[in-house]
Amino acid sequence: MVNIHEAKTHLSKLLERVENGETIVIARAGKPVAELSAVKPKVDIVWGGLAHLVEYDESAFSPEADAEVAAMFNDKIFPA
Repeated sequence: MVNIHEAKTHLSKLLERVENGETIVIARAGKPVAELSAVKPKVDIVWGGLAHLVEYDESAFSPEADAEVAAMFNDKIFPA
């Protein structure tokens, strides 16, 4: 835990510690008010990454199939 003055004075050093995995608590008059922690890297989502690797039956995505699935769950989710 570091006080605000120390955090302002040594921000570069504190950031190095954070980059090495540490979380720094910043306090005002000994009372914690904030945490300085590393930003988690954003994960890039690749849509269609399994294209041509997963096989499925197109008929499973028909309006009739949707209605059948809805009917199976409606009684359980929204009992009469």
